[in-house]
Amino acid sequence: MNDPVLTLEGLTKGYNHGKPSEVRVLDGASLTIAPGEVVALVAPSGAGKSTLLHIAGLLDVADAGRVQIGGEDVTGLSDRRRTTIRRNDVGFIYQFHHLLPEFTALENIVLPQLANGATGSDARARALSLLDTVGIAPRAGHRPAALSGGEQQRVAFCRALANNPKLLLADEPTGNLDPETSDRVFDALMGLVRSTGLSALIATHNLELAARMDRAVRLEAGKLVESGAQ
Repeated sequence: MNDPVLTLEGLTKGYNHGKPSEVRVLDGASLTIAPGEVVALVAPSGAGKSTLLHIAGLLDVADAGRVQIGGEDVTGLSDRRRTTIRRNDVGFIYQFHHLLPEFTALENIVLPQLANGATGSDARARALSLLDTVGIAPRAGHRPAALSGGEQQRVAFCRALANNPKLLLADEPTGNLDPETSDRVFDALMGLVRSTGLSALIATHNLELAARMDRAVRLEAGKLVESGAQ
């Protein structure tokens, strides 16, 4: 049996430690995501979704608890090793695309591959394949300013998957789009995820989008509980 792609065990995280005003955003949060599974993370703004995603993606450190990616305990690793795992095994998508404005859509997807040691021809071929999967290959030569909001976010999706990660973490990936565009772009994201077979944890406050994933978990009082959204 394959190891879970992501395991979170008893994560706690607070701010203003030891002070009367301390806020504990995570309080024993636990979650396991199987290979190929797409899980919705549902919670209102300010509940700790971003904090949980940052800890899961090794951008932040929990006060207590464990994180495993692909069966490897990554909790106490050095910064260098955490950076390597984050670059190779984790893809991030945010509400805003954060594309490099001076580069084309294609180049935005090629660059992280080159930084990871890919050849130019291989990186270009993968970038074009990803853009084709989300339906905007004809826009490959355009810079972000010449793309619509939905197109920009699709490029961001492709960039997140450029280095073939094991795990995709997305924080309100369609939250900056109008409802109609959001629906189309989410379809593109799910098609990309399913075609590559990776696992994903996607934060959203949209219960309709959550219901289209394999299952949903809700962040309540710092803990993760199964949601009835699915």
